[in-house]
Amino acid sequence: MAEHVLLAEELTKDYAAGIVAVHALRGASLTVAPGEMVAIMGPSGSGKTTLLNLLGCVDLPSNGRYWLDGRDVSSLHDSALSRIRNERIGFVFQTFNLLPRLSALDNVRLPLLYAHARVPHDAPVRALERVGLSDRMHHRPNQLSGGQQQRVAIARALVMDPAVILADEPTGNLDSRSGEEIILLFQELNREGATILIVTHDLKVAKHASRIVQMRDGRITSDEPVTDRLDARDVLAEMPAPEVEPAEEAEA
Repeated sequence: MAEHVLLAEELTKDYAAGIVAVHALRGASLTVAPGEMVAIMGPSGSGKTTLLNLLGCVDLPSNGRYWLDGRDVSSLHDSALSRIRNERIGFVFQTFNLLPRLSALDNVRLPLLYAHARVPHDAPVRALERVGLSDRMHHRPNQLSGGQQQRVAIARALVMDPAVILADEPTGNLDSRSGEEIILLFQELNREGATILIVTHDLKVAKHASRIVQMRDGRITSDEPVTDRLDARDVLAEMPAPEVEPAEEAEA
């Protein structure tokens, strides 16, 4: 097994804002081993979104080098980056990013349309079964709760068997219980061997990870293991039971 899934060395990212240079990232170095679950935290403007874009091959660094799954991707051209994004990285976003006219199953199938790698034909079905939506495969997003929509997004991220899942504020649009259920799913995937990075503003969410990386002013200021890691199963057990809609009375 490789020693790392992600290896970033002294990544910088500069943007031109008129005659002023904006230094969004100032020499960030990060190593993530297979099977880790890492949270990235920091205030707005700290550089965490910029770092996530570089790690997700959405953008290229101004300087520094980045290896994903053993391959140096820090200077690849657009078509190669696009292929890596599709096949080696699973993205989960705060706003779900589902196509409203497609069923859950068709949303999960989308990455396969652009895939060069061979993927089992039943991979989308198995991905939805893995996230607990075997009975919702043919529902459209507007027929699903927020938590269910995020599960569809996670299934879509899993369908290509990626090297890493990058989740950007995945619980930001969910109520407390639905958010904790999504974190539980991430922890279950992590226990099965998935490598996961979560960007979050919420320390409670971050404490479900095994490490917390703190950022400020474009730099990584700390990278520490979580000594009091939260188990989402325990957190959910302490939450009030969800309200259950009363069953409709049977017609006489």
